[in-house]
Amino acid sequence: MKLNEDFLAQMREATNLLRTAGPAAATAAIQRALNGGGTPAGNMADVVDPVLRNGSQEEPAADRPEAQPQSGDLSRDFLARFRVGKGGKWFTPAARQAAEDVEFRTGPDTADRPGNTGRFLSGSCSNAAGTRAYKLYVPANYNADSAERPALVVMLHGCKQNPDDFAAGTAMNRLADQHGCLVLYPAQAANANGSNCWNWFNPSDQARDRGEPSIIADMTRQVMREYRTDSARTYVSGLSAGGAMAAILACAYPDLYAAVAIHSGLPVGSAHDVASAFGAMKNGKAGRLTPSRQPVPVIVFHGDRDHTVHSANGQQALRQCMGMPDGAANAGETRIVKGRAERGRGYTRTDFLDKDDRVIAEHWLVHGAGHAWSGGSAAGSYTDPKGPDASSEMLRFFMAHPQRGKA
Repeated sequence: MKLNEDFLAQMREATNLLRTAGPAAATAAIQRALNGGGTPAGNMADVVDPVLRNGSQEEPAADRPEAQPQSGDLSRDFLARFRVGKGGKWFTPAARQAAEDVEFRTGPDTADRPGNTGRFLSGSCSNAAGTRAYKLYVPANYNADSAERPALVVMLHGCKQNPDDFAAGTAMNRLADQHGCLVLYPAQAANANGSNCWNWFNPSDQARDRGEPSIIADMTRQVMREYRTDSARTYVSGLSAGGAMAAILACAYPDLYAAVAIHSGLPVGSAHDVASAFGAMKNGKAGRLTPSRQPVPVIVFHGDRDHTVHSANGQQALRQCMGMPDGAANAGETRIVKGRAERGRGYTRTDFLDKDDRVIAEHWLVHGAGHAWSGGSAAGSYTDPKGPDASSEMLRFFMAHPQRGKA
């Protein structure tokens, strides 16, 4: 049978509610979907199985008493089959993300400027390091059967933000409609950081296959599989703490992310605890930083009047992603362009060129700008509408840098 996409989206939402708000909320969501006539009750298994494959690590043991469905109750059958076990143990409440941590609105086009025609869906991803929720924007022109696979852009919000707020402020969903790409917005959990900051300053969250980087990487792979995105065009971007985490992901997973955009962020290893994090934010990293073992194309935006994260951090993050040791001369040639955004702020852009005169990195220093997304919409927090349009420039840079050697 051909699945009704709205019904399948409702099932994914029920899946997320099961992990976050509990069985009662998930049951209610399933019953609403069934009552809405999205799919015949007799074909429930056709819907349950794909959702299971996309979201769970393993099926519950058949002999577990709580895993046995009650005959004839489709909602209980779905819940029983979807309960996720890890190593024979059920996830504890502390490993879940509370539903109120992220504002999950329903329906398409709820987190960006008017005019979007795609779908803004919610979900979650779990691994041994924990669970994080996400929002996913799927543009209206997405076609799962198309031979041309879409790009995927991962957007990491800053402190005191959530996916809806970040999508509204960056207007990335509108641009996704224009470029035909998907946009994934991971959400930090309040029980992981009370200010919704990504924990970029913890050593346990700074390496491959550990902590929050592993969850975001697995979440990226989950969406790539489910929506058949182009593995050569997977990108990551972030603001502030999200920018610092984007740098971590780019350096830890150069095989997964083709390029990175860092806005008002910090380099990997610039802090090892909260105290050193504040020191790095104020002045930049004191001491040497480890360059990325595999250089990654990088675009950096930073305001020269950022009093939250010093602009020196952006320069350090760019050199690190390029694989340049501290104190080394610039690799290749540089080209400096000065300009002014239509809405007011001037900027200095430095292009870094490889031996074939291709731009492999860009550094944008926005004059007079503070700690805010350049060119962003006032519909979201921490935005500066007067600056050059960071979102458009990032997507331009991304589309020019597919990962070499991948189909």
